[in-house]
Amino acid sequence: MNTNIVILDDHSILVQGLKMMLENEKGFSVVATFLNGNNIVNFMEDHKVDIILLDVTLPGKDGIELCREVKLLFPECRIIMLSNHTERSIIVKCMQNGANGYLLKNISVNDLLQSIKEVMAGNIVFCNDTKKIISKILSNQPIEPINLTKREKQIIQLLAQGKTSVNIAQELFLSPLTVDTYRKNLLQKFQVKNSTELVSMAIQKNIIED
Repeated sequence: MNTNIVILDDHSILVQGLKMMLENEKGFSVVATFLNGNNIVNFMEDHKVDIILLDVTLPGKDGIELCREVKLLFPECRIIMLSNHTERSIIVKCMQNGANGYLLKNISVNDLLQSIKEVMAGNIVFCNDTKKIISKILSNQPIEPINLTKREKQIIQLLAQGKTSVNIAQELFLSPLTVDTYRKNLLQKFQVKNSTELVSMAIQKNIIED
């Protein structure tokens, strides 16, 4: 079964290069390319799209806002941000808006292909450079150890894979309410506001396996 991919970037040379590369891979179909986000929603109303490779900087509506809009309308579609922006605030905002991953454009072809496969499997993906950026939350402060139970570590690992409380509950044979309680306790332990920051902190502290 083919993975239907849309590429959305305002650099036509990059778009064409990505299109040629992906179409040479078995199981991938590039069903459309766009240089801006004006027509993507209309296209998705009539076509099945599994993954969007989305740049942050676009003419008109930027990729961060477009990510939020697409996710609200088509929650099953996976979005991988593919950008040159290295600001942590932008990366976090993209993840808060529903992105399934954030890759820098200097990523290798093999890593891009693997990232697409990982996202289709339900995981959240970051390239190594992005992991380093988002892990600098407390880079100028001593890192205090956080004592976690085995169950808490399992839940953080599953959150990093993009799984919902319902998914985690099914996998660990718990109730969704119990998983939500664990998640809220973890937010307090790590002193963060949401699951994205929790995952970022866990990467910094080497709690999540690469």
